[in-house]
Amino acid sequence: MSLTRRDFIKYSAVMAAFALLDPARATAAPDQGPQTWVKGVCRYCGTGCGVMVGVRDGKVVMVKGDPNNHNKGLLCLKGALLPAVVNAPDRLTRPLVRKNGQLTPVTWDEALTLTAARFKDVLEKHGPKAVAYYGSGQALTEESYLANKIFKAGLRSNNVDGNPRLCMASAVGGYTTTFGKDEPMGCYEDMDAATCFFVIGSNTSECHPVLFRRLAARKQADPNVKVIVVDPRLTNTARIADLHLPIIPGTDLALMNAMAHVIISEEMDDPRFHGKYAVFRQMVDGKPEERSFDDYRAFVAQYPPEKAAEITGVPAASIVAAAKLFASSSATMSLWCMGLNQRIQGVWANNLVHNLHLLTGKICKPGSTSFSLTGQPNACGGVRDTGSLAHLLPGGRVIANKAHRNEMEKIWGIPQDSIAPEPGLFTTAMFGALGDSVKAMLVLCTNPAQSLPNVRKYAANLRKDTKFLAVIEAFGDAETLKYADVVFPAAFWCERDGVYGCGERRYALIEKAVDPPGEARPSVDILVDLALRLGVDPKLVPFKNASDVWDEWREVSSHSAYNFKGMTRERLRKTSGLLWPCPTEDHPGTKIRYARGEDPNIPADHPDKFVFYGNPNGKAIMWLRPHKPAAEPPDAAYPFVLTTGRVIDQWHTGTMTGKVPEIHKAFPAAFVEVNQEDAKRLGIANGDTVRLETRRGSVDLPARVGEICRPGLVFTPFYDAKKLVNELTVDAIDDISKQPEFKICAAKVAKV
Repeated sequence: MSLTRRDFIKYSAVMAAFALLDPARATAAPDQGPQTWVKGVCRYCGTGCGVMVGVRDGKVVMVKGDPNNHNKGLLCLKGALLPAVVNAPDRLTRPLVRKNGQLTPVTWDEALTLTAARFKDVLEKHGPKAVAYYGSGQALTEESYLANKIFKAGLRSNNVDGNPRLCMASAVGGYTTTFGKDEPMGCYEDMDAATCFFVIGSNTSECHPVLFRRLAARKQADPNVKVIVVDPRLTNTARIADLHLPIIPGTDLALMNAMAHVIISEEMDDPRFHGKYAVFRQMVDGKPEERSFDDYRAFVAQYPPEKAAEITGVPAASIVAAAKLFASSSATMSLWCMGLNQRIQGVWANNLVHNLHLLTGKICKPGSTSFSLTGQPNACGGVRDTGSLAHLLPGGRVIANKAHRNEMEKIWGIPQDSIAPEPGLFTTAMFGALGDSVKAMLVLCTNPAQSLPNVRKYAANLRKDTKFLAVIEAFGDAETLKYADVVFPAAFWCERDGVYGCGERRYALIEKAVDPPGEARPSVDILVDLALRLGVDPKLVPFKNASDVWDEWREVSSHSAYNFKGMTRERLRKTSGLLWPCPTEDHPGTKIRYARGEDPNIPADHPDKFVFYGNPNGKAIMWLRPHKPAAEPPDAAYPFVLTTGRVIDQWHTGTMTGKVPEIHKAFPAAFVEVNQEDAKRLGIANGDTVRLETRRGSVDLPARVGEICRPGLVFTPFYDAKKLVNELTVDAIDDISKQPEFKICAAKVAKV
């Protein structure tokens, strides 16, 4: 849409208001302000905003933005109000063991001894495949690397997975199948150089608000900057768009193939780039086959704008306009998140975003990049990079590759061929097997009893007496604790030191600011203690603290293209983060990967300007991916599409943000957005209680009637533990990434 300056300011006013929030105003009196400031990283989304933690008398009293980090001192409201979370009254302070059905305080020795005994018993009777670890993109890098090593090298179990399987696995699959290596090739600075933004499957204004403010500031500073937003909802992100495409959910592949067709037909592609730096492939009977550019051109010709309009609900003229804006700009940056990833064709959708950049040559240059946004603060640096998923090993290696396994065995100092050759169970398979083939599980820093899809199905397994569940957790109200046999109280956020890696490959140190409450301990200490009691070789866990773990992980990274050996603890204390690759202590970090002169993995005398070295031939792969429908499209019985997500102030399952009075007042409970046309037809008024029902269950929620959802779509957030919206979602998964399709399922709505 065309915006006047007044309209633009109106739509972005709320962003400017809280992003520029001055925490100092919250100080009641000078003698109540911080005595010291300690550097850290925000605890919430994958933006990785730098923060300064204000401490007085051993307590966190204030949080403000770090002016030296990429966020330039700006924070969203969630980050600024973190002190209330650290000081929450329901913090866990003693180990708990379930006795007579109740979690009862015990000593550390009793809790650890019981857990070790139960795991050892399972290992002796059923073998390594009967134990599992479920981690999180919220854990420190050191915690994830250590747990991954303990289970895969120490216990010989590849049943290591985590919450990123639910949010980022399709992005991983997209990057690796296109470029051969995971993680974006660009950085946040690209936002300052881009002249076109292609935002698809991301409500950036609410889910990554500080990045949205950066995007908005770029557009406001240069009226020639164009923003394309593909979203079935008219979000605040969409309201600043020059072109909003209110797409039918699940039809993005048809849209992007049509855009590629327009770009080629209008001769707006860059044959010098894709002719030299890309190859074309198509899956046939489960095997990749080589294709030519002419094959690709013929393939996308099956999606002319008129046909794509019938599939997507987006006018053909808008599809053409989007393609031309994308291709004609001097620098295009694509941003996406769960709207593409949480789909049964999530990897394919990621591939097609990369295709558009490779087709036009708008990649690996300032302002031109395909950039996946991350939902959790350390999903990139803590899980994807450390290989803490069931099919991965550290540094971009995969379990199915014998050479990769043998390399890690040599690095870890364990016998050759001792790492199990088969990938472990991914998230839904792991919880589906709990209490059956999986007898004992350790959960760290996440809340699967609320975040899993079709969660009622998996809660039944969590209740089984044939399973043993140990949980490392900081808060006493997490839904998962209802099913725990042992709970270890964990130090939270700035109560221990460690590294987070955000969405732009930036590693930054969270320095310890205060002591944890009561008997709570750093999770690294808990993991080492438990490993030794389990009989893991002490040589595998010779760590006294997180700093020791970090030094080993730096050394491990040096044997891969993810090399960040130059990021010493001391260097991270002096900086506000560095971007990998960063191989030496004098290396400044890497802003653009795969580009000669920028990426240290490419020799300075290499004949090619761009080298996608993750693939054997050094070329990126452009995939021919057809449109396919969602796993559960709407029908006569369930005529609506239900999609779920986040709101601007609440985060994930609400175990942290729900403790902040200001946030709780603003978003006390979940709701369901209903389009005004649908509401009128169904006799629903704003505020009415409606029953949202799918084939898996129903939830009663207050209605928010308006123009945000397109007709036929309803939206609800999943943060409210009293309204378990994930009981309604499907657990159908992407065949490649094994990521569930949270974003689309058939539903019906009725006034109660």
